[in-house]
Amino acid sequence: MSETTTTAAAPELGAARYSWGADEHLVVQIAEEMTLTANFRAMAISSGLAAEELGGVLDICPANASLLIRFDPDVLAPAQLEATVRRIEAEVAQQRSPSISTRIIEIPCWYDDPYTREVGAKFRDRHQRPEGSDLEYAMAELGLDSVRAFAERHSGTPWMVSMVGFVAGLPFMFQMVERAQQIELPKYLRPRTETPRLTVAHGGCFACIYSVKGAGGYQMFGLTPLPIFDPAQEHSVFAESMVLFRPGDIVKFRPVEEAEFRELEAAVDRGEDVYRIVPVDFVLGDFLADPDGYTTRLAGVLDGD
Repeated sequence: MSETTTTAAAPELGAARYSWGADEHLVVQIAEEMTLTANFRAMAISSGLAAEELGGVLDICPANASLLIRFDPDVLAPAQLEATVRRIEAEVAQQRSPSISTRIIEIPCWYDDPYTREVGAKFRDRHQRPEGSDLEYAMAELGLDSVRAFAERHSGTPWMVSMVGFVAGLPFMFQMVERAQQIELPKYLRPRTETPRLTVAHGGCFACIYSVKGAGGYQMFGLTPLPIFDPAQEHSVFAESMVLFRPGDIVKFRPVEEAEFRELEAAVDRGEDVYRIVPVDFVLGDFLADPDGYTTRLAGVLDGD
């Protein structure tokens, strides 16, 4: 993270709350509510701590509005760790508008696919709307009259990966629009015991992609053909990590039909380079000053604009 002078400053945040998890974890809660500003603060503190290369720090896990630090108390005294993190927090708080060097990643999505519809049909007794599908429920909640209108609303603006977790490689993504325009949908009344692998889904204000087949309670909208978790690291995109997404990544969904979905799926199986990933600098203050214009420019990065 670096300080950047821009036309708008990030909203003020109060001091973080520090707490301990047993003997090996320090929890730093930035805010009660998830916002891009709080998420940036968590990532900035995480980056600052990593740069310190403090002996005894085993893991740094930024989340939506907090971070968790795992450390070895036999190597690093808890008081020293807390003092270091508090110093970094104070330094980050002085930045008017943090920026990150990150990536924008295109994710093709086959909306209203038959697989998520079939699974959703098995669990209507756990859903707010027993009739229809998850996507039809979302359309009704958002006042949209077609799948195409929903796909345009969902894919029309980028999403920021605020954290990765729950299951290995699953990204939580926060829509990069003004709050009043965010897609917000409740989760199932009771979770499903099945969700297809690579399901694109939504719960509360967060989008996600299920990295593996398993239980889940988010509303299901479609599938992506691109794996996001590869323990064997067979595809070149996973050479550095078995997990595709990192906190701070920017995701741009692109609607595709079945034919292109099948083509991309087969190309991945052949090991072809079908992932579209472009480096980009994201400046929080510039986004806050003009969300629509800034995200339009971000989306153009994928096309070389």
